[in-house]
Formats: sequence, structure tokens, C-alpha cells
Amino acid sequence: MVESYLEIAEAKNPGLNAFTELDRVGALRQADLVDAGSRAGSLAGVPIALKDLIDHAGHVTTAGSAFYRNEAAVSAPVVERLEAAGAIIMGRTGLDEFAYGGTSENPWFGVVRNPWDRTLSPGGSSGGSAAAVSAGMAPAAIGTDTGGSVRVPAAMCGVVGLKVTHGRVPLTGVFPYAGSMDTVGPLATTCADARLVYRAMKGFDRSDPWSDPRDLPGRRLRSLDRVRVALPVGWLEWVPTSDEIRTAFETFCDRLRETGTGVELLRDPALVPDPVRMALSSAEAAAVHRQWIDDPDKPYGAEVRGRVETAIQTTTDEHVRALRWKAGIIQAARRIFSEYDLILTPTVGHNRKTIGVDGIVVGDKRHWTGDVMGGFTSPVNVLGCPAISLPLADEWTPPPAVQLIAPWWQEELLLDVGEFLERTGLVASRPPPG
Repeated sequence: MVESYLEIAEAKNPGLNAFTELDRVGALRQADLVDAGSRAGSLAGVPIALKDLIDHAGHVTTAGSAFYRNEAAVSAPVVERLEAAGAIIMGRTGLDEFAYGGTSENPWFGVVRNPWDRTLSPGGSSGGSAAAVSAGMAPAAIGTDTGGSVRVPAAMCGVVGLKVTHGRVPLTGVFPYAGSMDTVGPLATTCADARLVYRAMKGFDRSDPWSDPRDLPGRRLRSLDRVRVALPVGWLEWVPTSDEIRTAFETFCDRLRETGTGVELLRDPALVPDPVRMALSSAEAAAVHRQWIDDPDKPYGAEVRGRVETAIQTTTDEHVRALRWKAGIIQAARRIFSEYDLILTPTVGHNRKTIGVDGIVVGDKRHWTGDVMGGFTSPVNVLGCPAISLPLADEWTPPPAVQLIAPWWQEELLLDVGEFLERTGLVASRPPPG
């Protein structure tokens, strides 16, 4: 099986640029151990693609950078846990430079291309991971998500992407973007596969100061009867959304109601994105990159350089305003989750972003990519709660996607709902043509 996936990846990678490294020798060595019976577990023999932001012993972590090279002596806990479950790391996947972007158009390693249309971005920053799974190059992949970097590429490439509760999966050995919002999560073609990978990675790790020792099991679900889902009207109106995505979303809501699920409009002015949210991640990113940004021997791409320089200019007043907004939106979410089981939005406002073109046109207006592709996802990282992106069973290219947001520690609930929707046929990941 590992040989088969490696052959597919080697054949397709020149056209998609999903992998920065394919480890044929190491992967087959691990496969031999599984065949010999010395490696067992829930993921025994399953090839996994790993975002090139996460340390894997014996491999170099580049973080998509021109100069950062960490020759890892030890693996990140998430990798150790995956390998302990029998998984086989088959290679490392491409991303935005330092994961500081949302399109996977990397100036140093080249652009990652969307398997549905190679003129389109696969989203980011975990674009290589999503493209690898979508194209059948790997059955599952690992990404990181600070503002949507698992869910956005999952939506752009038509696969499942799970963003976990902050603190649920350890961040040690993962290059940071903004530690207070960083998460590590799986991408796969089904919720069942995502669940297996998630369960293998989750759990407390004392080496990670962000890791939470509470291992709350979360709620399980037998059916969608009596489940209440909130549609946040203000949020839905705030994010620039194309007619195609809006139509697909409204149709999905109607079909979801037919299953017996309570889908209700929610008008809460506190649950609306605010541009001030960028000051939260910017302050932390500035702390990471301030040491390098003025060093002529440490080159940055023009786009990320501009973002870092802007981040460094974040003022204390801006950060304090952002913290106040964060407190307010968390308070609103707690109130909403006391009445509703889930919050439902599209995953992205539009799922077609042309490579090399700044911004995305929605209607007659060109919008900042971050608002269109990250407007629905980034506030969830501020909340810290889990969310999942699910591809809809629509005959569109790429297929549209929806995002379900659950209370803190309720990953299993999201996966249960996702599996139910897969069984009803409302949700399905299908391979791209060719």
C-alpha cells in the first residue's frame, strides 16, 4: 500500500507540487516493520503526509522558508504518537512561507496547485496537505490551523479538515505562528479517517505550555434529532460570499432541516468578525520573526516580509482592543452554546482563488483574500473551540464546503455529525477529475 501511494505521489507531484519531500526509503523501511509485525496500532501501515512545519526525526523542517532549516533530532509529539499508532510518514508537504498566508503560493518552493484546477490555489497554509489527500497521493495528512489553515484548504480541495480545541493536540516541535491560536489537525477524505488520526494525536503533553491536561471525552451523537444548529446572520452577512457558495449553503440548510435538525437564524451582534482580530496573531508573529526580519542573510518573500513588518508595528492599544474583542466574542459563544449544539457557516466565502492574482472578486468587487477565505474560519481560532470543514455532495468544481463549529472539547460530536451527514449523502469527498 505504501508503494502504491508513493508511486501515485511521484507521478502527480510534478504537476501539483504538494510535497516538498517524498521519503521513499524511510517509508518503505517503516512498512517492512509493519509487515514483520513489530508495528501495530489503529493506523498500522497507513501512509501520512506531514506539513513541513512539524519536526520529524532525521528530516529537515523548512517551514517553507528560504533560510530556516531545523535538522530535527527528535520528532514532535504528534509525529511520535502517529508512528506509535503504526502510521508511516511518507513525506513532507508544501505551505505558505512560515505558514504566514492562506494561498500556498510560496516564493521559495513554488506554488502548490489545486487538483481540481491547476490554475487555482489549494488554499493555505496547509495547501500541500490538502492537495495530497484530494489527489489521492496520501490517504490522510497533517496540517496546522491558526486562522483556518486546515479548514480553508480542505474546503478549497474538497476534503474533510478538522480544527481541534486549542490545547487538545500538543504543539511542541511545531514551528509557531501564534501559539495562543495554533492547532494541529488532520485532513482526510472521510470523517472516520479523520477521527482515527485525531485520536492518535490528541492528549496532554507537559512539554507544551499550551497543552491542556483536561482530557474531556466530549458528547457523542446517535442521530440529529433534537440537535439545534445556529445560523449567525451577522457573521454570514459580514463575510464576502459568492452567489454560488451562498446558494449551495442555503440548499444544504434546507436539506439539513429535512433530516429533523433544528436550523435556526441567530441574530447576535457580538458574533461578528472584526478587523481588529488581526492584532492578536500579529503581535505573536512579530515576536517570532523580529529576530530575523532585518538580517540580510535571512531573506523573506515580499508578501510575508510586508506582513511581518506590519505585524511589528502592532501597538499596545491595538492589541488591548483585540483582547477586549476576543473576550466579548468568547462570552457570546458561551451564551450561544448554552442554547445551541452547533454553529453553521460556509467554510469559505468563495472557493476559487486564481494563482498569481491578488484578491478575490465577489460580485463586482475585489476583496482581500483573507476576508473571503478566512472570514468564516479565523474567529474560531480566537474562540479556541473545534470546527470541521465538510465537502458537500454538489457537482461543482471544486465542490463547496460547510463549517460546523462546536463547543470546546466536542471534536467527537463534530465527527459524529459529519459521519451522519456522509451517510445521508449530504456530505461526500469525491476525487477530482483526472
